[in-house]
Amino acid sequence: MPKRNRPSKLCPVCLREFDWRKKWERDWEQVKYCSKKCRSSRSTGKTVNTTSET
Repeated sequence: MPKRNRPSKLCPVCLREFDWRKKWERDWEQVKYCSKKCRSSRSTGKTVNTTSET
């Protein structure tokens, strides 16, 4: 599937858009989070810091 035709979703934890990946091909409808870090922080109610402050 060409990159420009891939579907995307919005992560409810970090509010970032993430694209379809080959490993999610069979489970795309159930995928809700962009990463393991976001999935693990969903139950704690914490938001993931997506900006790096130096």
